Amino acid sequence: MFAFFRRQDWWKGFVVLGIFAALVVASMVLFNPRLTRYVESDAFREELEKQTAKGLHFPAGHFAPIRRTGFLSAASERFQAREGQKALKALDARRITAHFNPLGVFLRRWELDALHIDGGEVGIQVYDPKPEPSPSKPWYHLFLPNRVYLRRVWSEPADVTWQFRNEKGGFFGTRLLITPHGRDFEYRATGGTMKGALMPDLPLRHTHLLITRTLLTLYTLDLAPGAEGGGFIHGEGTAGTREDKSIDFKVRFGKIPLREWLPASWRDQVSGLAAGDAHWYGKNPKLESSQVEGSFKVDGGRVRQLPFLEKLASITGRKSIASLELNECSAELVWKSLRLEIKKIAVEDKGKFRIEGALSIRDKSLEGALQLGLAREYLEWLPHAEEVFPKERAGYLWTTVHLSGTIDKPEQDLSPRIVEALKESPGAFLGLIFRQLGDWLKDAFGE
Repeated sequence: MFAFFRRQDWWKGFVVLGIFAALVVASMVLFNPRLTRYVESDAFREELEKQTAKGLHFPAGHFAPIRRTGFLSAASERFQAREGQKALKALDARRITAHFNPLGVFLRRWELDALHIDGGEVGIQVYDPKPEPSPSKPWYHLFLPNRVYLRRVWSEPADVTWQFRNEKGGFFGTRLLITPHGRDFEYRATGGTMKGALMPDLPLRHTHLLITRTLLTLYTLDLAPGAEGGGFIHGEGTAGTREDKSIDFKVRFGKIPLREWLPASWRDQVSGLAAGDAHWYGKNPKLESSQVEGSFKVDGGRVRQLPFLEKLASITGRKSIASLELNECSAELVWKSLRLEIKKIAVEDKGKFRIEGALSIRDKSLEGALQLGLAREYLEWLPHAEEVFPKERAGYLWTTVHLSGTIDKPEQDLSPRIVEALKESPGAFLGLIFRQLGDWLKDAFGE
């Protein structure tokens, strides 16, 4: 008897499930065409434009006509918005597809489980947070979704851009993934190229950052400078986005080809691989209230065919000085209160010369003192060289060179001392003049 009633219960359960399934299918058949017409209507598109612009802090936005592609999915060819009030300045997304989760309504949110973008451009900006007005709401808003929830947004190659020194920069052609972090978002980008003012194009390996109401956290930024692919630039840090705008970023780099960072006129004459680090911190990102400390060194440095080196070769009568192989090239840098200090300078082509010392720059004004050491053979042209280079150490004759003037018109006190030494020896002075005249004739008429 017990088994009989158990079979009856099972049978009744199957009947109920069958009826429920039939009702669901009937509802889909009856309401599906109406749902399609509503999703593809202008009224739904205008409401979606309003809610999307509101959620992304744009004054307005525009969707291309929306078409339903599945029971809970839809697509649009484009969404555009301008004049963003917060982190997003502009947005242009192309070929958008989205999958809606109706269960999100019970959590009072429009939930999109998947939002895919084939490509586009996102403009970002630094902004000062301002309180936003809270418009009055009808009584029934308590029962309606009050925000948009994006579970996962990803884009095929897109551009994330910003303005710096009146030039457009950013990550171009990168694959972007956006995921929620509470009510904020985490951003990951892979591939593409970072472009900007005062820098060469840098391939992007990966970046990961989180932007909240109060803080921007850069977990990692990995760039791959150099065509050879052996170099790296790694950055990480934080920046406040509300009342506290303090900044703290650290950068490490290595095996960076120098020629790509130099002016075009120097690229064929200077080479080497740079490495070092930098720490940027302060109460805000402004140059006058932040500080940068860093160091660098150059491995395999080579300098050749620069005009001033060829001039030195002509003066000294030593052609070897026109081509330098740097055994050491390093310095430390400090930026503070709009003043740049370059300390612990050490540059040497062993057996030819060595430079040590420090200098500083403020408002283009230049000051500092460098210790210049030259091998004796490169001073044979100078009469009484020991008077101008009075100290001997580590195989060099040394003198102190004081710097002044501006970075546009630098001045130094070594040339006047050399001229005075030549005045005391007319023969050496005439020899120097005739040697430079001979070099000029060779340049003018060939060997």
